Amino acid sequence: MLPGTYVIPAAIILIVGGTLACFAGYRLFRYVLGIYGFILGALVATSVLPPNDTPTLLVTALVGGVIGAGILVVAYFVGIALAGAALAAVLVHVGFSQFGSEPHALVVIAACVVGALAALGAQRVVIIVITAFGGAWTLLVGVVELVGGVSKRPTAKAEDWLVYPFNPAPDQRWMVLVWIIVGAVGLAAQLGWTVRSRRQKRAKPAEA
Repeated sequence: MLPGTYVIPAAIILIVGGTLACFAGYRLFRYVLGIYGFILGALVATSVLPPNDTPTLLVTALVGGVIGAGILVVAYFVGIALAGAALAAVLVHVGFSQFGSEPHALVVIAACVVGALAALGAQRVVIIVITAFGGAWTLLVGVVELVGGVSKRPTAKAEDWLVYPFNPAPDQRWMVLVWIIVGAVGLAAQLGWTVRSRRQKRAKPAEA
């Protein structure tokens, strides 16, 4: 939970992190884990504090972000499992939201378990899919928040701001379509890069 004053900086972080994840997530996966760990750590740390526009809130967000980044970077396989679980949870919520309902907690838990196991079993493919679509959603949320933050000049008055990926813009279903399109573009870009890199590796021994 962040005050309105920090909406624009937070949105910029989401845009940068989302772009890197979407189009270069596999190549920069450890860095992407660090960025997402920082975002998650900051959100968790500030969620326990009242929405005050104070230096304490900012320091708490920074400390929580650094801890979260460190945890995901060090716990590489845990980060992969969490990424798979997170993507599965997002897909389940988005799917149910199309029918105007919320998934049962057991359905979400089951999806998270399947996503985590799939991520560990097929790391390269799953990492590309997760970072492409996860990055696309993060990028989209950041753009929406940035546009809203610019249109409403930040003031000293504290305002609640929380990244809630399942419903960042109520009654705007276009976000799901844009998310799928951007995610597909990022997926194609990452798959194309991996194919080219494999061809280059195979060509080097032949040349030697």
